[in-house]
Amino acid sequence: MRLYATVAAGGFRRHATYRVATLAGLFTNTVFGFVFSYTYIALWAERPQLGGYSMADALAYVWIGQALITVCGLMGGGFEDELMERIRTGDIAVDLYRPADLQAWWCAANAGRSAYQLLGRGAVPLLIGALAFGFTLPDDPAAWTAFLLAVVLGSFVSFALWYLVAMSAFWLLDGQGVVQVAWLTGLFFSGMLLPLNVFPGALGEIARALPWAALLQVPADVYLGRYDGGGGLARAYGFQLGWLALLLAAGRAAQAAATRKVVVQGG
Repeated sequence: MRLYATVAAGGFRRHATYRVATLAGLFTNTVFGFVFSYTYIALWAERPQLGGYSMADALAYVWIGQALITVCGLMGGGFEDELMERIRTGDIAVDLYRPADLQAWWCAANAGRSAYQLLGRGAVPLLIGALAFGFTLPDDPAAWTAFLLAVVLGSFVSFALWYLVAMSAFWLLDGQGVVQVAWLTGLFFSGMLLPLNVFPGALGEIARALPWAALLQVPADVYLGRYDGGGGLARAYGFQLGWLALLLAAGRAAQAAATRKVVVQGG
């Protein structure tokens, strides 16, 4: 465990060196937060209580999305391009010879990245949104703890999803097509554009059952107190943990299948 803790700390320090990129990301998240906020204000003015959210809840949802966009990898895990490049060039062979599990190594590195993004690009946009729009805020410290736990689980589900995407590079000459499909799918089904509770009928039921819901929709609903009591939170965490276990197992199976017969696609 000490090895993976060191890897996680290294991932944190690595991303902490990109201060200009962090500031640029903060600016971008804030701008899009204002754009989405005014769009939601217009929409909720026409349809009050849309999706069961008040105007204040909807605005909170907007800024939670901007805060978690990199923490939970809504538009990419932040590591898959590097991992896919190492597979393509054959450098992955070095990783496989390390006295460490490949999946656990990248999971630890991604955990460090997510932790930095939570502090560097997560908290500030949420604070700016709260000051600018006065949206719903939990009034109980336990609610903040519950929310942070949902965010942590969401970040691990994101890792499992993007690790599975990265494994496709073992079989494809260029995995960017898979990345683009995963990016578009995640953008829509995570609820980044609109809360999944707004989706009608069967589409909404399917969207809320898919793993991308664990990245944003579930943490946002935990924040907004839509999971009442311990039983409700248990269902929320159970949903996230269930998908985490399934996706990690799928990634492990793909890794095992790939490493039994590794084909170096470049050197």
